[in-house]
Amino acid sequence: MKLIDFDEMFDEKLSQFMEENAEKYSERQWEEIIPKLYKKFGDTYVAKVKCTPKEYYEKMTDEELAQTLKAHLEQGVPVPEFLCTEMERRDCTSLLLPLLDSNDESTVSYALHLIADDERAYDKYFTILLEDRVSKDVQDEVTEVFKFAADAVKERALSYYKEGKAKEYMLEILSRVKEKEDEIFKILLEEFRSNEENLPLHASYLAAYGDERALPFLYNRIQDESIGFVVFQELKYAIEALGGEYNESRDFSGDKDYVAVEDARVRSEEVS
Repeated sequence: MKLIDFDEMFDEKLSQFMEENAEKYSERQWEEIIPKLYKKFGDTYVAKVKCTPKEYYEKMTDEELAQTLKAHLEQGVPVPEFLCTEMERRDCTSLLLPLLDSNDESTVSYALHLIADDERAYDKYFTILLEDRVSKDVQDEVTEVFKFAADAVKERALSYYKEGKAKEYMLEILSRVKEKEDEIFKILLEEFRSNEENLPLHASYLAAYGDERALPFLYNRIQDESIGFVVFQELKYAIEALGGEYNESRDFSGDKDYVAVEDARVRSEEVS
């Protein structure tokens, strides 16, 4: 498939415009202007295709849009926003689902962004979490989708957790369930109490779940003076998120994380 590289066309026009107006705008102003110019380019007549970039994709069928997106990704040609916008405007989920099976990270990522929280993709989303064919960044994006649909997928998340599959992802999803259940609370609490390595993370899950029955366990853990600054801060946040309060002072002057945070704060104040 022969592709039209609209982004390259825009870059050529942009380079010329910037050269002609180099002295007119600051770097920050250019950051605001360029997106506006790109949007305007979408409505600009392009002789090569005898229409505007937006019209070029509007004329395509759903199948042609999906094939064009796939070709862009396979050939390494930048995907124009105009193509993505047109696909988002329509219901192309069924045509995008096969792209989630790809071993190419960029392909999976584009499909994920375009499909978003469509329930028809949930089976493949769970597969992405259970397999290692994509990076953690993409798996995190899938988890974000599920966090907003936690109640709808909680049974599957519970099942995979009990099977020991992608446990941390399943815990993160379960921590966002709104309809409280003793089983989920007990799982989140047990992980918090038994897993020292991920203590800050599991404290954040208790905070997100919002069950104040966790407070005594958080208070008990924060009293341990051997914990570091990062763990202390996460425990304090979890306590406050659940309606509690902890104001006892603690000396972290010898903690490397605390020293790094303080150094960054001082540098920031000096700059401002």
